[in-house]
Amino acid sequence: MDDHASSSRRSFLAAGGTVAATALGGCLTSGGSGSDTLKLGIIEDRSGNFALNGTPKYQASMLAIEELNEEGGILGNEIETFTPDPQSDNQRYQQLTRQAINEENVDALWAGYSSATRETIRPIIDQNEQLYFYTTQYEGGVCDSYTFCMGATARQQLGSVLPYMVENFGSDIYTIAADYNFGQLSADWVRVLADENDANVIGEEFIPLSVTDFGSTINNIQEADPDFVMALLVGANHTSFWSQRTSAGLDIPMGTSTVMAQGYQHKRLDAPAMANVYGGFNYMEEVPTDRNQEFVERFYEKFPDADYINEEAVNNYFSIKMYAQAAEAVGSTNQADIIEELENGMDISAPEGDISLQGPVHHMTHNMRVFRCDEEHNITVEDERKIPEQFLSETVGCDLTENEMTTQYTPADYYDEADTTQ
Repeated sequence: MDDHASSSRRSFLAAGGTVAATALGGCLTSGGSGSDTLKLGIIEDRSGNFALNGTPKYQASMLAIEELNEEGGILGNEIETFTPDPQSDNQRYQQLTRQAINEENVDALWAGYSSATRETIRPIIDQNEQLYFYTTQYEGGVCDSYTFCMGATARQQLGSVLPYMVENFGSDIYTIAADYNFGQLSADWVRVLADENDANVIGEEFIPLSVTDFGSTINNIQEADPDFVMALLVGANHTSFWSQRTSAGLDIPMGTSTVMAQGYQHKRLDAPAMANVYGGFNYMEEVPTDRNQEFVERFYEKFPDADYINEEAVNNYFSIKMYAQAAEAVGSTNQADIIEELENGMDISAPEGDISLQGPVHHMTHNMRVFRCDEEHNITVEDERKIPEQFLSETVGCDLTENEMTTQYTPADYYDEADTTQ
């Protein structure tokens, strides 16, 4: 954002959101395309390695847009879409992101499953000052003036399940994590949260994404004899761990932030592969509320052959509705105006329950639940509480209403427990 735009946006906030919204409502009605049309970019994987995760995101986005159009669109404009398949290829993501911004003139963009994809396209987002929603649960720490992170962070997900595991099973933890950015930072958070909950990480392994044989890892866990395992495994190859641990008789309770809610392993694997697995998530399809059941019925009415509604799908759904809510409130689809409105904070009615946007840090306060999978692969909710994003807001001091930033912070910068170099 240039200095002029920055000054204008901060002046808006200083003047007060209600007054400014009234003033802007009559003069800024065009979208990012500069016309009276409205176009949303939905770039989600429907083929390639992340198709299983990305397809529900695409489907839930189409449901949200269909519902909005049936209600008259946004500010009276029917919503158009740009929906190419990036095929789980980060180079193609870059090409499509540039096309969405420079040729399709999208008013807002939803794109990407993995953190690697997000970081691949975020420089393009920032260079073009593009309003962007990233909806996957992730390691946390992104403080970016143009990116709104709708998924729960590792501190929120692990902060719900790890204390539950300590309270119910004991204080000795063994961590197994995917060996890349997401897994390493999530393991950092396990150490931080273990310290905060008077627990100990007695073993830790980082496992390349290509690994499918977990024999040595299972032996190491059995020898360490922890009270529970934090399993931060990712991708199709790591799925083999769950059946192998059952075959090996490894019946130690497992906590996780990465399986079931994203890749619905409890539906895809034969029972009891996921028995005694506890996940900290803001959403699973099995959330036992009337609001969620009504949403599930609408989803499968539109997509009767869909496999599952994962956590990220619901994040896409509510964030598209949130974008519409912001546009209606400010009376504009101008991207700077929408960002200003969102940064005021906003209450949202979502399938997971009532949630709220923490405007200054562009993250959500979620309903975080501990889900348990039993031997028949039935899902129950064992614990539930609202958990805000805390790392950026309380520890880092990120406030995007005051400072424009495009930075990702890591826990090792602030916690001794997360810094393995000491």
